Amino acid sequence: MTATTVRPRAAAGSDFAALNRQVSGAGLLERQPRYYALRMTVVGLMVAGGWAAFFLVGSSWWTLLVAVFLAVTFAQLGLVAHDIAHRQVFRTKRPSEIFGRIAANLGVGMSYGWWMDKHTRHHNNPNHDDLDPDVQPEVLIWATKSALGRRGLAAFVTRHQAGLFFPLLTLLSTDLKVSSIKALRAGVVKRPVLEAGLLVVHAVAYLSAVFLVLSPLQAVAFLVVHQGLFGLYLGMTFAPNHKGMPHPDGTEDYLRKQVLTSRNVRGGWFTDLALGGLNYQIEHHLFPGMPTPNLRTAQKIVREYCAEIGVAYEETSLVESYRQALRHLHEVGAPLRVAHRGRAAARP
Repeated sequence: MTATTVRPRAAAGSDFAALNRQVSGAGLLERQPRYYALRMTVVGLMVAGGWAAFFLVGSSWWTLLVAVFLAVTFAQLGLVAHDIAHRQVFRTKRPSEIFGRIAANLGVGMSYGWWMDKHTRHHNNPNHDDLDPDVQPEVLIWATKSALGRRGLAAFVTRHQAGLFFPLLTLLSTDLKVSSIKALRAGVVKRPVLEAGLLVVHAVAYLSAVFLVLSPLQAVAFLVVHQGLFGLYLGMTFAPNHKGMPHPDGTEDYLRKQVLTSRNVRGGWFTDLALGGLNYQIEHHLFPGMPTPNLRTAQKIVREYCAEIGVAYEETSLVESYRQALRHLHEVGAPLRVAHRGRAAARP
């Protein structure tokens, strides 16, 4: 799907209010403490079990299997931190921040405060070329106008970014850590000393365990497999959500801004588990505080309401969602490929 501009509908301000009444009336905004107690316990046991297995296996190449398991575990821990940040787990700010920093800073090695700031701006203006940090021109380019004028290695990456997309996701974990450090130095985070301290504890404990237990070659291999697969998995949970969907111009009402820029992914319980509920991206963006287990029920209400008021509701398979995102990346890089071929043909 080619990114286009979202057009608002006149006098549509009451549409979300009507939908909100339906969703609230069905009790879908109420907390689900039992679900999150179970989910956080399971993820906690995965973390403990993964590191216990790491020490039990010891200096062996079989430890790479543990690296794979811990990559999945870290991603699930990141998804828990996501729900905590949205106040889906705790009603108040203080416990959300405590458990959020434990999961993100101490568990994953990523600044909770930096991610909160970035993700809040994304939710406020999803897919907006100037206001959404997730589509800002960096390594990957999501808007054709941002691709124009690129040179050297940056131009090469943009020309081939569809093919490089999944390999580049393996670097996401590193990018999260680098961005966290930059945010701490820039003063973006509210509690920089606390967050920096937790990140240092994570880094020291993690690297000490890896390099003290494993041989140098095994340690490097473990880091590459663990961090690479963690980044790949985490990136694949977010990639289907907005990539290749329309880009708004800022004049849309809340409901259309959230629905038309988002994409749901079809699937059963395994998809819900693997993507942490982000497969219900439309419902999540409309009601970011809605607990994950309520999103499936809310989907029926939201989908029927969108059909009633004539708002497009995008839902695809997981494979098709990636195909659309890759197609968009390929189209964005097209002008650079044309220019490159022209320069090559002009050479004597």
